[in-house]
Amino acid sequence: MRRMPAEYEAHDGTILIWPVRPGSWTYGGKEAQATFTELARVIAQSETLYMCAYGDHLENVRETFKDDPNIKVLDIETNDSWARDIGPTYVDEDGVIKGTNWKFNAWGGDYDGLYLNYEEDDAFANKFCEVTGYDTVDEHDFVLEGGSIHTDGDGTLIVTETCLLSQGRNPHMTREQIEERLKRTLGVEKIIWLPYGINGDETNEHVDNICCFVKPGEVVMSWTDDVNDIQHEMCEANMRVFEQVRDAKGRKIKVHKMPLPAVPVVITEHDAAGYVYEEGEDTREVGEKLAASYANFYITNKHVIVPQFGDPNDKVACDILAKLFPDREVYPIMARSIIVGGGNIHCITQQIPKGV
Repeated sequence: MRRMPAEYEAHDGTILIWPVRPGSWTYGGKEAQATFTELARVIAQSETLYMCAYGDHLENVRETFKDDPNIKVLDIETNDSWARDIGPTYVDEDGVIKGTNWKFNAWGGDYDGLYLNYEEDDAFANKFCEVTGYDTVDEHDFVLEGGSIHTDGDGTLIVTETCLLSQGRNPHMTREQIEERLKRTLGVEKIIWLPYGINGDETNEHVDNICCFVKPGEVVMSWTDDVNDIQHEMCEANMRVFEQVRDAKGRKIKVHKMPLPAVPVVITEHDAAGYVYEEGEDTREVGEKLAASYANFYITNKHVIVPQFGDPNDKVACDILAKLFPDREVYPIMARSIIVGGGNIHCITQQIPKGV
């Protein structure tokens, strides 16, 4: 019998991938690497942190973390650094933790993918499981990213229609067939389909940017009261779903509204000058609004790590999460260097749950 544990359950570890891709990380990744380093050290306070790197970067990464016994540097090649999306999705199968290997196609493949060369990213889940000794669950005929699903660990999964029904994922499958595959593979009983994620999220609106469980029967959902913002209508549509649905155990879902940043996070001239793109890669322009969200936080055994943007709502987000996680310490971390890469704190982390 399988079960996908919730992120707030006990971890054995967390996966990160050293950021170097010049089309994602400005100035050769230098700005993002400082944030990844801080993040790795915080996570390693309460669990093993696996930092994956390769090639010319490997020795530098080993030197950076040589003083921390809880950080293990692994030699695994990738195309980019989105551990949540390319890493194995872990399930507990009769007390044994296994990693699910989905197909990764850069968020849309030939239809609307973000870069052309993603072979190493697609191979990462299997490689990581081989190196670390986890058995795999082979689902490689099914396109899925880890950031597109979120569970309460108690039989319920949340997804977005915009992502899972995208023509760039599994266009040959119906919604019902997709739902059945997820139920069988992850051991869930109920799937809640939200209509939307965050407007402008280039992952076709992953659920981890808009909504996540904080405990069974309770979620945090990104929210704006600005009726002139297209996101307001999208949030209202999601709320209507929660008002009508029950979870796998028959509970009505309690929604905690999480404000979006008060000031839009956009690409600056400094940011734009720092990218180097390869052929066929999605590009960014000065003034482009990024899908910044506080719902994209990460839970460790000790902390709730909350993205910050130098925004008036930074502290509001931390205060909300401090009340929802009284047994954990809120750790705010500046996330601008990550959001300019197209993601956030949750997008670059993948948890490994603790087995029996």
